[in-house]
Amino acid sequence: MAVHIQLDRPYAYFTNLDVITGRVILSIFSEETISAINVKLECESRTRLAMPPRGDPRRGSGYRGGDRAQTELEVHKLLYKVQTVFPSAELLQQQAGEKSSFTLRPGSHEYPFQFKIPFNNSCSSTNSMLTNLHVSGVRMEMARDTNRHVKKPLPPTLSGFPGEAEIQYFLKATVQRPAFYKENFRARSALNFLPIEPPRVPPNQRESYARRSYQFAPFVPLPQKQSILRKQSTGSISGTIPPKLSIDGRLPDPAVITLNEPLPLRLIVKKLNDTTETIFLKLLQVELIGYTLIRAHELQRKEASSWVIVSLANLTIPLGNSNTPINKDMEIDKNLWNTIPIPNSVPPTFDTCNITRSYELEIRVGLSYGSPGNLKPELTVQSLRMPAQVYSGMTPPPALLAELAKRAGLSTATSGPQQGAATQTRPSPVSPSFQPTPFSPSSNDFAPPSSDMPEDAPPSYEDAMAEELAPVDGPRRDYQQPPTAPLVGDTKRAGLFNNERLFP
Repeated sequence: MAVHIQLDRPYAYFTNLDVITGRVILSIFSEETISAINVKLECESRTRLAMPPRGDPRRGSGYRGGDRAQTELEVHKLLYKVQTVFPSAELLQQQAGEKSSFTLRPGSHEYPFQFKIPFNNSCSSTNSMLTNLHVSGVRMEMARDTNRHVKKPLPPTLSGFPGEAEIQYFLKATVQRPAFYKENFRARSALNFLPIEPPRVPPNQRESYARRSYQFAPFVPLPQKQSILRKQSTGSISGTIPPKLSIDGRLPDPAVITLNEPLPLRLIVKKLNDTTETIFLKLLQVELIGYTLIRAHELQRKEASSWVIVSLANLTIPLGNSNTPINKDMEIDKNLWNTIPIPNSVPPTFDTCNITRSYELEIRVGLSYGSPGNLKPELTVQSLRMPAQVYSGMTPPPALLAELAKRAGLSTATSGPQQGAATQTRPSPVSPSFQPTPFSPSSNDFAPPSSDMPEDAPPSYEDAMAEELAPVDGPRRDYQQPPTAPLVGDTKRAGLFNNERLFP
């Protein structure tokens, strides 16, 4: 017997509210006796961390946990739906009181199935032994159950951390055979998942921004070389006033970046003193940094990934001119980056039971000053860091947005207006710094976005989610994750679920 899962519409990825339909195809070469055929839609979030031994210099690089050397495995079933496609309810009624086993004749047999993907996860408090089992080579590990569970939207498919962290969606078909000494037949089909983004805050004029200030040093010409006929002249400070400037990196508030779309970024330079010198843009680099917080019981580790959006050097772009007044906005041309989309391998921001993904935008701006054709040698590179959230770009269906707005209105009418609510047109910046600081995820040189964006899934999501809501209709953005290679000796990925039988 061979078991195969065939999807009716094999999308490049699925999203919330999608209806997954397909068939379980059994190719039988001789009569087989089975008891049931079950199809499951599952999502597993699996992490595995090993504490380096004492004395290892890696012990302090991102690890948090106990002192003893240990390896922890944590597994969460974020989604688990089961459908019995054989026998049918009518056939079970006919077999009431009899032994539930059925003999299938040789040939091809097809059994349709259907699942609808929800919004939120449904993490169970306990897992089966097979779910918690991890076999690598000759070593067998068993994950402990955990009490830490969060109720939030389903996360995207995540890979890129082999053996350490992954989130997988898959369909699994199991053909059960009544004899205890006969192995069940299995088939597994991996799915790629990209969630619908949360409802966005209505457009506003606010901006979240980071700011740096810098004072150029006075230019001192190089002294002329001493000759026989004249003495060596000493360098004197140029009579022109070197510029003092500020650099702003601005994003909409809340700071949201959308997958497969250009950055909604603005870069603004201002003169802060009265000078006739012109400021020039010499280099520009914009980098998106993703931080993945991986938890496995008492152990915790933070991994960093980066995507260079734009990197330009050897530029000589004037910003304003010698007559530009003080505090006038000199905006850097957006055409340098607004045609470059965010890569399709960037997972959206998410938080689940044992994995959290957050993002930070790092902007490096290189500036010099002088006049056209006569630039001063001083070059300063200022670094701006801004936290941001990455959205999938999959807009929720209009019916869902209408239901959410309706329930939010009812909630506001019930609770009444809040007292002392302050209006804010722009977040307050921190004090400017005159020197760039080393890169650090904990740097606070940014103006944090406002708190309009909900941290948790809206409580009305489950109420608004109904079977009559249609799937998302419209173009689907591209989303790809690096393939997960089977681990050597890992029977769960290498053979047990991908082949029809463990033994011939």
